[in-house]
Amino acid sequence: MSKKHIDECIRTTLEQYFKDLRGAEPHSVHEMIIAAVERPLLDVVMKHADGNQSRAAEWLGINRNTLRRKLLDHKLIK
Repeated sequence: MSKKHIDECIRTTLEQYFKDLRGAEPHSVHEMIIAAVERPLLDVVMKHADGNQSRAAEWLGINRNTLRRKLLDHKLIK
C-alpha cells in the first residue's frame, strides 16, 4: 500500500464523516482522527516488530519511551 493509497482512504473516510454530519458542526476532528489511527498503527507495528519496542520505535520515528507511554495509554501493554 502506497502513501497515496493511505491518503485516499483517509480522504474518503473524512468526506463520509462530514457527509454523515448532515450540516452539524464537527468537534475535535484532529483528536478523533489521531485516536482512531494511533491505536491500530501501534498494534500492527508492534506485531511486525515481534514486540520489540526499540525496533518499533525506530520504525515509527519516535523515542522508545514515547512509544512505551503510547502503548500504555492505548492499553496495548501492561
